[in-house]
Amino acid sequence: MRRSFKFLLRPTSKQAASLAACLEDHRQLYNAALEHRRTAYSKAGVSVRYGDQSADLKHIRADDAGGQGRWSFSSQQATLRRLDKAFAAFFLRVKAGRTPGFPRFKGRGWFDTVEWPKDGDGCRWDSQPEHLAATFVRLQGIGHVRVHQHRPVQGRVKTISIKREGTRWYVILSCDGVPAESLPAAGAAVGLDMGVASLVTTSDGEPLANPRHLAASAGRLATAQRALARKKRRSKRRRKAVARVAALHAKVRRQRLDTAHKAALTLVRGYDVIVHEDLQIANMTRSASGTIGQPRRTVAAKSGLNRSILDAGWGGVPACARAQG
Repeated sequence: MRRSFKFLLRPTSKQAASLAACLEDHRQLYNAALEHRRTAYSKAGVSVRYGDQSADLKHIRADDAGGQGRWSFSSQQATLRRLDKAFAAFFLRVKAGRTPGFPRFKGRGWFDTVEWPKDGDGCRWDSQPEHLAATFVRLQGIGHVRVHQHRPVQGRVKTISIKREGTRWYVILSCDGVPAESLPAAGAAVGLDMGVASLVTTSDGEPLANPRHLAASAGRLATAQRALARKKRRSKRRRKAVARVAALHAKVRRQRLDTAHKAALTLVRGYDVIVHEDLQIANMTRSASGTIGQPRRTVAAKSGLNRSILDAGWGGVPACARAQG
């Protein structure tokens, strides 16, 4: 089976700057390729394909040796394939009669991942095996970056991706041939009822606590957001305030995911069959504001309920249970 392993990177300040430059150059490549497709079709009615843009890469790299030429050719091809997949999904939505959603240009902060499609081609996992106390990943143009490897990697590494989350950098390994580990039969089935007072209540009447991570961080978030509102736009202090708010939200997200994984592991170990509600969470958390002519009277109450539902993270427990089962 195929699984992903995600580890925190420990780059030096110079490596962090190189990682940011790599991400920025791949973002510009994505946007330039999108503009190429748009212009070719609007001016000449020509559809540009992935193969055409991939063939142009060698000329782009030769003309910009100190920029695009620094990075792995295969990682740049992966960025072009990412755009090609966005167009393929767009045409599928058009064919199905859904809202098309034409591929958009990626602004700063909206392009956070670079992929190397093959271990050994511009990247190398465990690039310094002689270091027994540390693990490194080598990335072309960046160097050997230290990895905080908190668990062993199983299977064979197929692809390597670098992702930025706030001020942190992560490496994500996609591995093939990971052995499936079957749990001993528990001989029981259970149904799950999602809630706000309790995260999950089983059909046996056992509740799983809802930690309410967002509510616990509400005071710090409010203070950080008020500080952000007072900062001058495009200033250095505003960028720091934005990073502070993002870091608080990221911590809540990690806490919520950790809770979901632990709850799912408890359920998977205790039951063979798990049945849960098919909740339409997006519909349930829509605003109750109504229209200007007919405003609703329960907007504040509905807003609080929506916040509690999203804070509980109802979709996390079933998803984690499926992944672990």
